[in-house]
Amino acid sequence: MDALSVVVFGATGMVGSGVLAECLGDPRVRSVLVVGRTPCGVSHPKLREVVRSDLLDWSDAAADLGGLDACFFCLGVSSFGMSEADYRRVTYDITVATATALAALNPGMTFCYVSGEGTDSSASGRVMWARVKGETENRLLAMPLNAAMFRPGLIRPVGGARSKTRVYRAVYAVLGPLFPLLQRLLPRHVTTTAALGRAMILAAMGRCPKRVLENPDINALAAAG
Repeated sequence: MDALSVVVFGATGMVGSGVLAECLGDPRVRSVLVVGRTPCGVSHPKLREVVRSDLLDWSDAAADLGGLDACFFCLGVSSFGMSEADYRRVTYDITVATATALAALNPGMTFCYVSGEGTDSSASGRVMWARVKGETENRLLAMPLNAAMFRPGLIRPVGGARSKTRVYRAVYAVLGPLFPLLQRLLPRHVTTTAALGRAMILAAMGRCPKRVLENPDINALAAAG
């Protein structure tokens, strides 16, 4: 197929910045649109950026969101210290509003959603974040999109990817030297930002084997391309 035109959400976060780097470095991606509340701080010939304060109302964004092959949705927050209502607003409401707008403008486009290992597909369990993520996944899978849910486990940041959350940065500073060992000991539960990016690109090229990818599926898909 022709080179891809993609949009990345959450490019200022650890996962999104890693996915963005893979897109910019991969010749199979022709152009990258980044959409977010703040600039991503990256300049590249393939990159175009739209900064918006409102990620729930897309009625004025048709000119920006049309003509896309895929969306790599990496926007998210930690549920730590958040009420369910606040977490749901970011995790479910913004995701579904964005996907609805994209589906209307680009029917059948690939929509790669970064969820997480342990997401509750029943959307009725006791763990709040897993329940909300599960409900979000279910809604996306019911849309007129070629939706693929990515459920990574522990993500190793590579290529300069870095979390915006102070607590996470501290944790990754401690875990950094241990990641090679963890990847050998727990290969089913560890991936990298680069592997996520490569797997999403391959999914957008029609090479995704299933609609819900657990961590081993992500690594296998990334290794295939």
